[in-house]
Amino acid sequence: MKDKEMERGFKALGNRRRLAILRFIKKVKEATVGDIAEEIKLSFKSTSRHLSVLAAADIVEREQRSLQAFYRLGDAIGEPVRRAVSIL
Repeated sequence: MKDKEMERGFKALGNRRRLAILRFIKKVKEATVGDIAEEIKLSFKSTSRHLSVLAAADIVEREQRSLQAFYRLGDAIGEPVRRAVSIL
């Protein structure tokens, strides 16, 4: 894993809302933006923004199904970031 990728991953983890999102996704395996927003008590728009940051860092993967986007932990997470996520 390159330093720049690792930096992006750790920066994405450096926010309590994104950590809450990851905890929830880790628990339920897969969730929609609406489900995540409801769980962490944040607006749909803000939740989407946080999910975009996590997706850009390859921490979560997005799958569009009809009108809903589903998020799950990404397969391409680098080992250092994967270890950090595993302790959530």
